[in-house]
Amino acid sequence: MDIRSNVLRQLKSRREGFSLEQPFYIDEDYFQLDMEMIYYRDWLFIGHDCELPKPGAYFTVQIGSYPVVIVRGKDNVIRAFHNSCRHRGSRVCTKEHGSSVRLVCPYHQWTYDLEGKLAFARHMGDDFDKTGFNLKPVHCEVVAGYVFICLANTAPDFQPVRDKIEPYVAPHRISESKVAFQSTIIEKGNWKLVWENNRECYHCAANHPELCRTYPEAPSVTGTDGGADDPEIAGHWARCEAAGLPSKFQISPDGQFRTARMPLIEDAESYTMSGKRAVKRPLADDISISHIGTMLLFHYPTTWNHLLGDHAISFRVLPLSANETAVTTKWLVHKDAVEGVDYNLEELTHVWTETNDQDRRIVEENAFGIHSPAYEPGPYSSLHEGGVMQFLEWYSNFMVNRLQGDQAKISAVA
Repeated sequence: MDIRSNVLRQLKSRREGFSLEQPFYIDEDYFQLDMEMIYYRDWLFIGHDCELPKPGAYFTVQIGSYPVVIVRGKDNVIRAFHNSCRHRGSRVCTKEHGSSVRLVCPYHQWTYDLEGKLAFARHMGDDFDKTGFNLKPVHCEVVAGYVFICLANTAPDFQPVRDKIEPYVAPHRISESKVAFQSTIIEKGNWKLVWENNRECYHCAANHPELCRTYPEAPSVTGTDGGADDPEIAGHWARCEAAGLPSKFQISPDGQFRTARMPLIEDAESYTMSGKRAVKRPLADDISISHIGTMLLFHYPTTWNHLLGDHAISFRVLPLSANETAVTTKWLVHKDAVEGVDYNLEELTHVWTETNDQDRRIVEENAFGIHSPAYEPGPYSSLHEGGVMQFLEWYSNFMVNRLQGDQAKISAVA
């Protein structure tokens, strides 16, 4: 039986409410199918427009086998291209971040303008037609400061994503922020284990002492049941929406992305050890109230986010292999906030630096155990792990749809 047929059979017969069979977490062939069906064909969060502050600014990213460069053009439009020279395939931009008036391949100096057009190719002869050798474009969309790309020849419709998340994210003015700090950690576990760990706080009390000072462990916060029946959450939504901040729980019909503004514990305003703001300068000048909690956004398969009154934190998930995943975290503050004056970098980053490292260890221990020949799928907690079950529901239906080529509907949202 070929790998596609085997995966399709296993997903269609999987036991709901249980973890996946072992190969989904450790097998390289299953991993490659994940990349082909999901990461190479769907919209991926890749960075922020504020990282490209002026024409010529660019950053690069590697998604599986695909090197990509994202650049702001002279017309201020952000575009993405395959980072592969049309001469002999060398990477054109080799640095993670940079700025240039043109994109010049270091191998033979083929030169492209900021819109990807081949401008110069030396010693190619008088009859060489440059117009047929521009950089290959990658689909690129920017919404409320978030840059998404899609590697597929034909991209899925992005408008549903824009319609759902823009009203929630736009008030935070991410385009007018800057990255105060970023880190990338390599977790020795499958990308799905990284997501499963993120989608529940069942583990928080025993593993995240810093985070638990401010972040509630309630399943209604982490899960996907909305939380409207919780008086504290409903009151928080009403207060924030009266101030012009969309807050109520929203999830896409297929379960791929979700937004909700949730209160922090007691009087906390930010993810700090004291619960007080980490940044004196508000992230957005036109948010008129304090104690807005955290605006939670996830979009499978690449990002979860926390947007607060004083700063925002974005997380990007990129698989490296069946057993390694890169998680990049960025702390964003107002572009005019001054380190040492408006914020202390250690205080700003401490809670999530510790939490990320704790999650890394959790994922790696989880992966270590799954490699055992004795492993078999185990049951999730219906009370605390509804978010995990919802993630696997999305993953299973997404993969089945892609493998079958149909438009089967998601059967349930936990």
